Amino acid sequence: MPGKVGFRVRTAWLRPEPALLESFREASSAQVADCMSRLGAMDAGIKPVWNSPRVIGSALTVWCHSGDNLMLHKSLSLAVPGDIVVVNTQGNVSNSTFGELLAASAAKAGVRAVIVDGTVRDADGLHRLGLPVYSRGLSPNGCNKDGGGEVGTIIACGGVAVRPGDVIVADEDGVTVVPLEDAIAVSKLAAEQIKREQTRLAEIHNGVLVRPDVDQRLRDLKIID
Repeated sequence: MPGKVGFRVRTAWLRPEPALLESFREASSAQVADCMSRLGAMDAGIKPVWNSPRVIGSALTVWCHSGDNLMLHKSLSLAVPGDIVVVNTQGNVSNSTFGELLAASAAKAGVRAVIVDGTVRDADGLHRLGLPVYSRGLSPNGCNKDGGGEVGTIIACGGVAVRPGDVIVADEDGVTVVPLEDAIAVSKLAAEQIKREQTRLAEIHNGVLVRPDVDQRLRDLKIID
């Protein structure tokens, strides 16, 4: 990989097969997180900018120097349809890394969503484009384009490690990251979780308002007899 540590671009990585992404189609970010012992969900600060639809895709990771988005611009030249761009901004919430112009390029490249651990701008334009965007908020300030940063390497976003090619599930609740190596197993667990929840909803509908195992758990803890 050319460049130097902290300022380099990786151009190729393994992405999930379309069938694998499709296997997550019915699962919410919450259900997927539950299947990973609740370790894969980004923190509550990462929120949808507008009421966008749920999206599932493959992570294209970007690590930007604080106040700079040169590497985010570069990343869009590597995007393939179905990618979700995930950006670390070094904790910057004053300079918006992403806005309408970059969103137009991302949408044209087939990017499904953009997730920024920082701020973005041009909220109305993002909504008009129909591109789901998640961030910590909005700021009108833009960025420089000097570097450094990295594309296609492991980053942190919302308190979670994200590797290029990881499966991203994002909806109104937030964003969950599934390591690619675990994605097949997690998709099966998510399907089972959905069935359990459907069964429980049917029980509630039939009058079983409290799960029977709650009392057993309290007995195990010697709280009730």
